Amino acid sequence: MGIEKKLPNGNGSLNDIQILINYNSNLLNDSLRSNIPLLRDESINWLSPLKKDDYSEYYDDDFINLLGLNLSTPLSTFWPKNGCHWDALGKSENGQVFLVEAKAHIPEIVTDPSGAGEVSKKLIDNSLQETKAFLNIKNTIDWSGTFYQYTNRLAHLYFLRVYNNIPAWLVNIYFINDKRMKGPATNEEWMGAIQVVKAYLGVGHHKLSKYMIDVFIDMEKIE
Repeated sequence: MGIEKKLPNGNGSLNDIQILINYNSNLLNDSLRSNIPLLRDESINWLSPLKKDDYSEYYDDDFINLLGLNLSTPLSTFWPKNGCHWDALGKSENGQVFLVEAKAHIPEIVTDPSGAGEVSKKLIDNSLQETKAFLNIKNTIDWSGTFYQYTNRLAHLYFLRVYNNIPAWLVNIYFINDKRMKGPATNEEWMGAIQVVKAYLGVGHHKLSKYMIDVFIDMEKIE
């Protein structure tokens, strides 16, 4: 089952996203509306991580089911099991879908390479290469290596938008002033790190850029 219950009062982005979604979601909603004009005054229904649902994270077909998506192409043909564990998932009144990845300090950006077995790794590599080709990225950087978490989230955006015509958005939340994690104190600190990632991967601007939103949330405003 693609559902993982989480404890409250943890550290870093896990705790930060729980507080944001359950008690201060207006801060996130306002930021999304300012970046996505078609949202206007629409409400956004945040489906995870909810206190009443044990702050569960969703992945695989369970994240598809939670969002109520009808796919023309099954996720299993694009990605193996135990795929992206989404930090938060939401959906607007008009059906816009929000996939959220959250970070509280810069070292979180650097993730381990894919540890998938041979068969799963082949499917992952094929899907990552297909995503790169669609985005017209011609470098030889291995997307299943350094910054793998960033690339697999981007691949899922491609899968939903291009394969299935789902109005999906990839929202990267960067928390500021998480003092317990000694995280960045300004947007600029985060933006410098983000630029390094994009430059390394060659994803500065591409066909899906307009569906990727960077949101900066100050923990001093929500704690």
